[in-house]
Order: sequence, then structure tokens, then C-alpha cells
Amino acid sequence: MLLKDVIKDLNCEIKGNSNIDITGIQNNSSKVEKGNLFVCIKGFKVDGHKFINDAISKGATAIMVDSSSDVSNISDEVTIISIEDTRLGLAICSCNFYDNPSRKFKLIGITGTKGKTTTTYIVKSILEASGKKVGLIGTIENNIAGRKIENAHRTTPESIELQALFAMMAEEHVEYVVMEVSSQALKLNRVAGCDFDIGVFTNFSEDHIGANEHESMEDYFNSKLKLFEMCDLGFINLDTPELLSCKDKLKCLIKTYSIENNGANLVAKNINITNTKTSFELNINNSTQQFEINIPGRFSVYNSLAAISITNELGIDIEYIKEGLKKVKVPGRSELVPNKLGLTVLIDYAHSPDSLRNILTAVKAYTKGRLISVFGCGGDRDNAKRPIMGEISGQIADFTIITSDNPRTEDPDKIVHQIEDGIKKTDAKYKVIVDRRQAMEYSLRMANKDDIIVLAGKGHETYQELNGKTIDFDERVVLKEIIEKILK
Repeated sequence: MLLKDVIKDLNCEIKGNSNIDITGIQNNSSKVEKGNLFVCIKGFKVDGHKFINDAISKGATAIMVDSSSDVSNISDEVTIISIEDTRLGLAICSCNFYDNPSRKFKLIGITGTKGKTTTTYIVKSILEASGKKVGLIGTIENNIAGRKIENAHRTTPESIELQALFAMMAEEHVEYVVMEVSSQALKLNRVAGCDFDIGVFTNFSEDHIGANEHESMEDYFNSKLKLFEMCDLGFINLDTPELLSCKDKLKCLIKTYSIENNGANLVAKNINITNTKTSFELNINNSTQQFEINIPGRFSVYNSLAAISITNELGIDIEYIKEGLKKVKVPGRSELVPNKLGLTVLIDYAHSPDSLRNILTAVKAYTKGRLISVFGCGGDRDNAKRPIMGEISGQIADFTIITSDNPRTEDPDKIVHQIEDGIKKTDAKYKVIVDRRQAMEYSLRMANKDDIIVLAGKGHETYQELNGKTIDFDERVVLKEIIEKILK
């Protein structure tokens, strides 16, 4: 594709020839090939402008730079594109290079602090129950028509990777793509240029505040709202106060769902939660219908309402919606792990105060014995939530084991002690075991058949990030190994 076509619709300055053929786009100089456009991104840790010469030596024929950058030392044989925001430039160029694939299917974007992953899986399950061909992009995996393309490296891929995925999906004639849209993706323009048909905001609570994330809750919230500048129709959870207060200011048509607010378009009634499922009634399309999902908890009602809102809007028959709800399975979300000890062990991705409160409250409601909470907090992330989560576990669980999650480059002992500061505000019984494997073993050895163990924080993850390294740590595998040791 000619460079002038790659950069069309961009407000930029060009120095050099724009009629050259571009063979690909890269923002990582190590991946540059002959004829590529190299886009310089100023990241949190690395500035791509420092690798311009490396990119040129590998064959880059065009370079996109920040408009404030000095380009006087770059060879005249290389075309220079100067733009105010190179992240936006990368996104728009990627859309153009792949022929705007998001216009070739219905694109559904789901944002929110919690529930994004589960809601995308429910939507996918419902659409597939009705015979549709569906693409999925999110925290756990990227999937085309039930075929996993790859494990996800982040909730929302970088724009060049995202458009390549979209192009692959369009080539396979996918009818719908449902994707998680993170606040970071919106803030950093990863989804700029995407043609969203429907946007959803599931809920909002404290998370992702830190040096490399969002500077404030206001920044976090406003970043998420950008989704509604990019779609024609939005669905919001009316039980989220922040959304209730701003819904009339959003730029697209807004419809609502709720459990508590009868003014919403869809309102769940007669909710019943057991240890294996959640059921509720809904007045929809002028009739009262009963729905059921095999994920226990009040939060499952909200996720179901979001998915029902979307698929009903898309014209999916109610019976297919019911079928999809019953069939859905989400890795690492309220996931029961069968084991030889006959204990009830549940793995969940809860890693924020609200998500931890939700899962513990849901499980506590049907626990016959003790609720044993095992959790930690990630390093290099918002440390203000650590004592809050400690206090929450202390208030709800019968016994808490504070341990590591992904310490990353932080001292694990420091993290667990910050969590401990919160649990000390309660009268809770707890123990600190920094090593997560040892913490899991302790929980298994103390539990009996009436107890429920909740391993919170890692969910679908199969690794731990420790001291800048990534090590294998799939809790399902680790559980099996520990149980074999106990049985011996």
C-alpha cells in the first residue's frame, strides 16, 4: 500500500516521498522489515525515537515521529511523518493498512472495572447458540469461531495487532466481534479508528490507579467514557452512581439495565442464587421471561443483563439467549476445580476491592462451613487498594490467607504487609504466607468438606511475575501437585 494511503485522514506533516510502497507497520524496531513504516512511541519505560537508526538499518523506509522531535539527523532517503500523537497515528495507519476491517462486521465493545471478560463470553455464547460466527478479543484469549488464535497478552491489543486480528476475522467472514476495551486502550488510542456498533459500561470502582496507569479516578472514568464517543448505541448499568449521573451527557443513544432501578430499560426481578447457578426474571419484549446462568452471584445477574441487552438489540431470539446463558463457561471466573480431596476450591480473577467483595459475598451466601479466602495484590500497581482488600476479606471470610499475586518488581513482603494493615482493622482470623504455593497448601490442609476455598486474583493466568521474570504458575496444576503431595 502506498504511504499516502496509509496516512490518509491524519493531520500530519510529511518530509519526503509519500508515493513509496509500505510493506508493513511496526512500533518495535526489532521487528522492522524492508519497506516498513516505523512508528515511534514514547512509552512509560522506553522511547521509540531512540531506535530510529536501528529501524532504518533494518529497512524502514518511512518513520513517524512526535512533532516535537528533532529529525535533522535522519537520512533524506527516508520519509518522515510528523504528528502530534504517534499513538493515534499508529492506530489510524493500522486501520488504513488493513482496509478498516472493523467496518466489515458488527463490533461490540465492553468496558468497565469488572465483568468485561464474563460479559464478552456470555455474548459470544448467545450469538453462537443462534448460529452466528463470532470473534472474541479479551483478557483470556483471542478467538475466531471457537478456535483460539492465541492467549491474550493484554486486555486490549496494541492498535497494529488489533487491526491485524480484525483483518483475520473479516477474512474468515466473522459476523460479530465482541471485545473487552480497557481504560488504557481508550486513553492510549489503541482502539482509535474502530467502528463500534455497540458499547457497554458494566460498572465502575477503584482500580488501575498508578504511575503507569491512571493518575486519578477521574482520569480512569473519563477514559472509559471515550468508548461512547465511538459507537452508535451504548448500554450502561444504571446501578452505578457515576453512570447514572452522566448518562444524559453521553454522545450516543443510551439504553440501561438494572437490578435496583425500575426506570431502566431492563430490570431483573426475583433473583435466586444457589451454589451452582443464578436465576432471575426479566420483562423483555412485552413478556416476562425466566433466565438462568451457571455462575452463582449477584454480579452474574449484571453480566447477564448486559449480554441480554446487547443480543436482544441484535435481534437474537429469546430462546437462544436462554440457551447461551446456560451454556457459558468462563476460565478463571468462579471456576470450580474438581480434586481428589473432595474439597470445594474456587478460582476467581478478583483483583480489585469490589470484585473481591463480590466473589466473597456470593460464596459466603451458600457456604455451609468456613469461607477461606486466599489472595494477594499485584506489584507495580495501585497500592491504595491493598489495605482496603485486606479489610474486605477480614469482614467477609471466616479465615484469610494473605499471600503473593504478581509481585513484579516490588518486594512481596511489603505488599502483604500493606494488605495486613487493612485486615488488622477487623477481628478476622488470618495468616500471612508470602509464597503462594505454600499458602494454597495451607488452605487445603486446614479445609474440610463443608468449607469453600476461594483462590482470588489470578483466575485464568498461568504464570507469576516475580523479580522481572515470568514463571509458570497455573493454579489448577499447582493444586493438583499439592494434593498429590498431601495424599502421599
